[in-house]
Amino acid sequence: MVLRADARLRAAVVGTGLIGGSVLLRLHAAGVDVTGWDPDERTRRQARLAGVPTADRLADAVADRDVVFLGGPLPTLPATLVEVAAATAEHCLLTDVGSTKAELVGFAAEQGLTRRFVPGHPMAGTDRAGLAAALPELFTGAAWVLCPAPDGLAAFRRLATLVTDVFAARVVPMAADRHDAVVALASHVPHLLAGALAGAAHRSPLREAVLALAAGSFRDGTRVAGTPAQRTGNMLRGNRDQVLAALDQVTAFLDELAGALRSDDADALTARYTEAGAARAELAGRPYDEQVRSFPPGAEPAEVAWLHGIGAAGGHLSGCRDVAGTVSYVAHLPQT
Repeated sequence: MVLRADARLRAAVVGTGLIGGSVLLRLHAAGVDVTGWDPDERTRRQARLAGVPTADRLADAVADRDVVFLGGPLPTLPATLVEVAAATAEHCLLTDVGSTKAELVGFAAEQGLTRRFVPGHPMAGTDRAGLAAALPELFTGAAWVLCPAPDGLAAFRRLATLVTDVFAARVVPMAADRHDAVVALASHVPHLLAGALAGAAHRSPLREAVLALAAGSFRDGTRVAGTPAQRTGNMLRGNRDQVLAALDQVTAFLDELAGALRSDDADALTARYTEAGAARAELAGRPYDEQVRSFPPGAEPAEVAWLHGIGAAGGHLSGCRDVAGTVSYVAHLPQT
């Protein structure tokens, strides 16, 4: 159970679809005093049937809370952020779970909210949607990106502790623009490729035979094509420039493969797949070195630079403790 100095942590989740709903269920399971809200009345009723408190009005859900998680469709997040900020006290920490960050970070800065708004993106999900698909253990062991701002480090530290202690996730500190470039290749382009492969099969004159013979490679390669189409479209449009740049990188590698095949160059084809296989193998388990780093009061610029460097290097945080203004992090960096 997460505690404040004087009482249980009070949290709220606004927007309880797959990701927001999983946040809600996990907080509830951990014994946090949490209330959910969703614009859909049926979703609110479903949460209540699961034993999770849910308010009928957004303002009631977020009143007197210590932290509020913002979910919902990407295009709605700026307006939701403003509404929730106006309905909460200055001490209330705000964060989101959206899959793109740079645009929302810029908006939060314009609104003067960077001291208490910490942009976030838990890198977990399924090809299903809604509260019915939510899982309280969805984030266990997952990467959870948080974007620290120089004037928002106190909020970042609080949220990093919550994410590691309650959700058992790996905190990846990262600059917002770097996040968007990374997820374009790690997450968004795979949605494009899955859609292209599934769409080509659907249009093929051999469609029925293709689907009858589709085995693991086709199912794995097209899994995220089953994600709700509007959600995928919002994600891709919200990170359009970075996605198109990453797609150019993928297309260039695909052209190398196709060129080797056209010229019947077995060595080149084998070399490209050896290169690709090495990257795939790293997903099975990467060795990390642990590093403990402390920052005294007044070292905020160095702290932010170090945090950004951890994320850029492929590292993550597993712990954060603030004692009398001196913060200590436990970081893990890939062995080189």
